[in-house]
Amino acid sequence: MRPVKIVTDSCSDMPRDLRRKYDIDYMKMNTVRNGKETPASIDWEYYSAKELYDVIRSGERVTTTMVPPSEFQKYFKAELAKGNDIVYVACSSKMTGSVNVGKVEAEAIMKDYPDATIVCIDSLNACLGEAVVAIKAAEFRDQGMSAKEIEAAILPIRNNVNQFVTVHSLNALKAAGRVSGSSAFFGNLLGVKPIIISDKVGNNIPIKKAKGRLNSLKEIVALIAEGVADEKNPTIYIAHADCIEDAREVAEMCKETIPGVKTYITYIGPIIGASIGADAIGVFAYGKSIERFAV
Repeated sequence: MRPVKIVTDSCSDMPRDLRRKYDIDYMKMNTVRNGKETPASIDWEYYSAKELYDVIRSGERVTTTMVPPSEFQKYFKAELAKGNDIVYVACSSKMTGSVNVGKVEAEAIMKDYPDATIVCIDSLNACLGEAVVAIKAAEFRDQGMSAKEIEAAILPIRNNVNQFVTVHSLNALKAAGRVSGSSAFFGNLLGVKPIIISDKVGNNIPIKKAKGRLNSLKEIVALIAEGVADEKNPTIYIAHADCIEDAREVAEMCKETIPGVKTYITYIGPIIGASIGADAIGVFAYGKSIERFAV
């Protein structure tokens, strides 16, 4: 059986130490500011997280691109030439068309590598929710599964990723076309903070609201605690858009609430950050199916 490489994209926000731990690569999308495209590095090679979020706080719009076809071509050809098969775990197709671009490029490239396999999986998630799916794929690979076997194992469990996010305002998500205008209105009303999930088909959907920032943080902790209630010693991944103190507070709440929990804190990366705005914070973990929410 051919070795398998797991690759994700800039939307996964998976830091270098996690990528090294699980032997996962990523392909870069781009951010666009003042008409200039810059690779969206989740290692912050081209600008710092603070610089990005200060630009967003100033009211300037930063837009994004999908993974370019050239990035797929470069990565896929290089790995196939090494004798590897590939599993691409992509951001939700409801948020980006990258998974579909990947499928087109994979089909074209595999004509020259008839013995190779490339599978492109819609994770139905974003940010560290996408990373959780990629980690599961890496664990299946390490159990000796082939690329096709990994795909078959991943597809039924994508809805077991629990993703609860709160934001100060839904304006950035509205501008990026990620939520409806009515959702943005209710989210900004009198200090009400929305709680957002990725639903069973990968859409961003507000499911609850909390009055004030602290209550919204308590709510996402309560939701993630319920989501991992059946997991032994779960890991809760916490991602923040330049609000580290809030992230640390959420981590402490998780430790006080969830037995045996491990927490991991990192930044929301440039692609998700450009869409969600500064001061967003989310918790992510593998657990109960998200289908328990009637959305």
